[in-house]
Amino acid sequence: MRLLLVEDDPMIGESVLDVLRAEHYAVDWVKNAGSADTALRTETYDLVLLDLGLPDGDGLSVLRELRARKARIPVIIATARDAIDQRIAGLDAGADDYVVKPYDVDEILARIRALIRRSAGRAEPLYEHEGVVLDPATHTATVDGQSVTLTAKEWAVLEPLLARPGLILSRAQLEEKLYSWKDEISSNAVEVYIHGLRKKLGTQFIQTVRGVGYVIPKS
Repeated sequence: MRLLLVEDDPMIGESVLDVLRAEHYAVDWVKNAGSADTALRTETYDLVLLDLGLPDGDGLSVLRELRARKARIPVIIATARDAIDQRIAGLDAGADDYVVKPYDVDEILARIRALIRRSAGRAEPLYEHEGVVLDPATHTATVDGQSVTLTAKEWAVLEPLLARPGLILSRAQLEEKLYSWKDEISSNAVEVYIHGLRKKLGTQFIQTVRGVGYVIPKS
C-alpha cells in the first residue's frame, strides 16, 4: 500500500517515515501544502497522513481541495491542534480521522489499517480467501493453516489483490503499491513477485489476465 505523509517537521517526518516503511508501506513524504496538492493530483495513494500547520498554508486547504475533486482517499489528520472546534473543523472538512500529537505509534498504525480496510469495503481485520489468510496487524500469512513467509514486496503485491478478489490490477497499479518516488523500479519486478507468490500460495491463486493485469478470482 502507498501512503502520502504530509509533515513539515523533519524529526517527526523521519521518525514516522521509518515506522511506516517498517510496516511494508511505500511512502512519499512532502513538507508543504503545495507539494502535497501536486502529489495528490498526480499520484495514486491508499491513505494520506496530513499535518495542518504547514509553512505555506493550512493542511485543511489541501484536504478541502482533495474533497472538492471528489477524491475518496482516506485522510488522517495528525496535528498538535487539540481544541474541540479544530477537531470538528477537520472532520467536517472531509478527514476520516483526527489524532493529536504526540500520538502512540501502534495506535496510528491501527487507525491506518482500519481506514484502508474500510476503503476496500471490508469490516473484518483479516484478509481470507481460499485458505490464504493475511493478518496486517502482525504481518503473518498462512496457507491452509500453515505459516508462510512473505517478503515485504510480495506482501505489497498480494495485499491489494487479496483485499478485492475479482478486481484486476495492472502491473502499473501494482507498481504504485510497491514503490515510493525515490525507489528504483526494475522492469519485471511485479512479475518476479507474482512468481514468488505462486510458488508459496499455489500456481492458480493469482491469475494473469493477458494484456490487462493480475487477479485473484472470486470463489
